[in-house]
Amino acid sequence: MPALWIAHVTVTDADAYGKYAELAGPAIAKHGGEFIARGGRFVQLEGKERPRNVVARFPSVEAAVDCYHSPEYQEALDHARGASERELMVVETSE
Repeated sequence: MPALWIAHVTVTDADAYGKYAELAGPAIAKHGGEFIARGGRFVQLEGKERPRNVVARFPSVEAAVDCYHSPEYQEALDHARGASERELMVVETSE
């Protein structure tokens, strides 16, 4: 079953986070992920608002989790740590 990688982000260091974004995109694509929403307009209805929201579709939960733990994504994530406040989840779709 396909899965969605959903990130809610507040960027605190734009330069460092830019390096994360530069490296994360190819890592996500390498694991079959494709962005379907990336920082677009949103309406917060409940919970903590984060100004940046990203959704990527993966072939499966396992592919998304493997991406997260991959050396390529972990290298990217090193730039996001300390440069952002984030929540990230993977949710299986009903497709």
